[in-house]
Amino acid sequence: MATALLVIIYLAFISLGLPDSVLGAAWPIMQHDLNAYFDQAGIISLCVSGSTIASSLMTSAVVKRFGSGVVTLVSTFFTAGALLGYSFAPSFIWLIILGIPLGLGGGAVDATLNNYVANHYRASHMSWLHCFWGVGATIGPIIMSTFLDEGAWRSGYTTIAIIQFSLVAILLLSLPIWRRMNGGAHSDQASEDVAASGEAALGNNGVRLAMLSFLFYCGVETTMGLWGSSFLVNVREMDAAAAAGWVSTYYGGITLGRLISGFITLRVTSRTLIRVGQSIVIIGTLLFLLPLPIGFTITGFMLVGIGCAPIFPCMLHETPARFGRERSQKIMGYQMAAAYTGATFLPPLLGWIAGRTTIAIFPFFIVAYALIMLLSSERINQLLSSRKASQPR
Repeated sequence: MATALLVIIYLAFISLGLPDSVLGAAWPIMQHDLNAYFDQAGIISLCVSGSTIASSLMTSAVVKRFGSGVVTLVSTFFTAGALLGYSFAPSFIWLIILGIPLGLGGGAVDATLNNYVANHYRASHMSWLHCFWGVGATIGPIIMSTFLDEGAWRSGYTTIAIIQFSLVAILLLSLPIWRRMNGGAHSDQASEDVAASGEAALGNNGVRLAMLSFLFYCGVETTMGLWGSSFLVNVREMDAAAAAGWVSTYYGGITLGRLISGFITLRVTSRTLIRVGQSIVIIGTLLFLLPLPIGFTITGFMLVGIGCAPIFPCMLHETPARFGRERSQKIMGYQMAAAYTGATFLPPLLGWIAGRTTIAIFPFFIVAYALIMLLSSERINQLLSSRKASQPR
């Protein structure tokens, strides 16, 4: 039964990744059909991200009230309905409106399932879970591209919505499994410490440091993806098509790395993998920060992807061990909100500064983000070690 539920959770994460990369693929055609401006895709993205952040912060109370299974079911229904709405949207403003349930649903699924896997399964499953998100993020544009040759982006969104509604049906049928696994509809959060309020959790130095780690991890990951190609073209004078190909290998390194790191976690602790991944990211960044031949720059991009692979899932899996099972859902929500905040605002920050200076500052920002992430994470380890040493034996 645990295996059956894990398969359902994996499917849910594939569906979570499906819409994440579709808007960018379809926007060039959507823009003309809806008489929208090119940069208005950023407004949609901000709306979805803002709703996702809000949802992550609210998830703990909702899961405590209804249980993980019901929250995942309803949230997936929200995303499916929003995607179906996109296929019928008559104007740009409707994309903004529908972005709210899309973000709310996605954020709730993300925070709920990350916490559930962290508390009920081994670290390897967390790495594979995020590998499946990569599968969904890869499949989404492929599905959309099959319709774009005819300009039928609405059919692309309809197809993805049908896939999401199929998952809704599976989740509905799986509710008895959730209840049996947890001994009741709400028992997975029954032991939550009510006294651990949001204010108390945020006042904890370890939680603040964890949020900082997540914020700057996502700063590294998304900034690399958004501005890496521009750096290769404008600073290293690479052909645009070749640059795009090398950036895709960066994402491939993340997805493949998470598949492999899932097996490594069977032998190595999550804390060690986080430290190793962060070190690889910094080494990779130094390769394209220094004035070395282009081969070193390309190698650096791949190393950053490989280094990023274990960091996010392992930090998520460490949440109950760091802060306790009774507080993990609440703190997981804070961490996911910090992660989405980093992904939303740190890449545009670099773009705004680079637009007024030069994109050559790109590697300096990446190494700065990576160092802050590493220092925050290591400080958490020191606090945990001090807490452990002070406990009576």
